[in-house]
Amino acid sequence: MKTAFLLLGLCLLCACQSLGGGTLGASDKSAPGVDASAEDVDGLIVGHRLLEAGEPELALKAYYRAAAQQGINADVLSAIGSANLALGRLGQAEQVLRRALDEEPTFVPALNNLGVVLMEQGKAPEAKNVFQQAYALDSGNSDAIRENLMRAIAMSEKSIYADEPEQQKLERSFSLVRRGQGENVLLSSL
Repeated sequence: MKTAFLLLGLCLLCACQSLGGGTLGASDKSAPGVDASAEDVDGLIVGHRLLEAGEPELALKAYYRAAAQQGINADVLSAIGSANLALGRLGQAEQVLRRALDEEPTFVPALNNLGVVLMEQGKAPEAKNVFQQAYALDSGNSDAIRENLMRAIAMSEKSIYADEPEQQKLERSFSLVRRGQGENVLLSSL
């Protein structure tokens, strides 16, 4: 009986070895079906798509991977700040976005996203100033930044003429995320 189990075990080992196509102990560094010579997908692009799909936690992980691959720069920090904003982590989002602006003070998406964070925190006057900077640097090309600026102005002035539905509409927040070479996408954070 022991001999039968031993023979069966040896047959299985031989079968496994012949199916694998190599000798036992041979090491193949890449997984089957994976092209090891292919370039990695940009973590920023993956993160932008995940954020747009409503998966901010996964987007944040992709942005961290992008930071590890590309290094820390204003674009990566702005993306991380946007993911934190989508997760409702306003304090973290503000810190990261301010750090992005330390890296590149004229980075429009980071300015806009910082303005959104400040609006969410109820700091409309400061947000208005930040949106004005973003709008000026963008030369008024972005409708999204213009709309954010108009909301900030309205909120900072607390217009008594605005009825309740209009006031709620003003309180909606948006974030501008940079994608690729200057293409900006407006994402709702609701």
